Amino acid sequence: MVNGFKPATLNEALSLLRDTRAVPYAGGTDLMVENRPGISYLFIGHLPELRQIRADDTLLRIGAAVTFTQALESDLVPALMKEALSRIAAPAIRNAGTFGGNIGNGSAKADTVLIEYVCDASLRLVSAGGERILPIQAFYKGRKELDLAPGELIAEILLPRTGLDNYYYKKVGGRNALAISRVSFAGIIDMDGERIRHIAAGFGAVSGTVLRMRELEEMLEGKTLKEARALKPELMKRYEERMELTTGRVSAAYRKAVCLNLLGDFLEEKGI
Repeated sequence: MVNGFKPATLNEALSLLRDTRAVPYAGGTDLMVENRPGISYLFIGHLPELRQIRADDTLLRIGAAVTFTQALESDLVPALMKEALSRIAAPAIRNAGTFGGNIGNGSAKADTVLIEYVCDASLRLVSAGGERILPIQAFYKGRKELDLAPGELIAEILLPRTGLDNYYYKKVGGRNALAISRVSFAGIIDMDGERIRHIAAGFGAVSGTVLRMRELEEMLEGKTLKEARALKPELMKRYEERMELTTGRVSAAYRKAVCLNLLGDFLEEKGI
């Protein structure tokens, strides 16, 4: 027999989470295929506090129970995130799957998490005792290892509202549709005239967490495109040396070659 709770409010949900240690879920697209006897479940997909997409002066706030389809239909969600969302599974999964679930699953293959890494997203985590804001890079401590305390719930994903328009995104899977990533890549560059104000590059599905090497990105920040082109061979060499990738359905060597090709293509497309 499966035990479950359907709270009327977020505060009630947080109290139940504290007292019962039930497993929270909204869409359940991954959770429902697992066999976990003796587990209690806490349904939160109906809570209005978690289903909103809101914007303030600096941040886009996406509720943890917002579905992928809901985000695709929103004028507030940036094009880079929408491109990744449009390639998630089939419409039925996009109608049910949520941002919080994609993050809480703890997988480096999660399509939205790659975008959140390169966008420097943060998470608002709430509990019956209060809340905290945590950068998504700090939330992921390793494969399936999350900085989520007992009784704590992902409430919102916080994305910056500027600097995301000039992007590059590729997903490499075993087939053209309904594919789980073998390698995925996202890059963003923000220019101030001919000078690079900010650049970010992330690799998904190739390690325990999304890979992003900020110290290598800093080699190009503040440089003109001409200066960045001169640094490109050294940059590519350092990425190759630093990448320690996992072997899954394809080899680590294959994954590294694809990652470097995607990184090189991103830089070339952006004039580097």
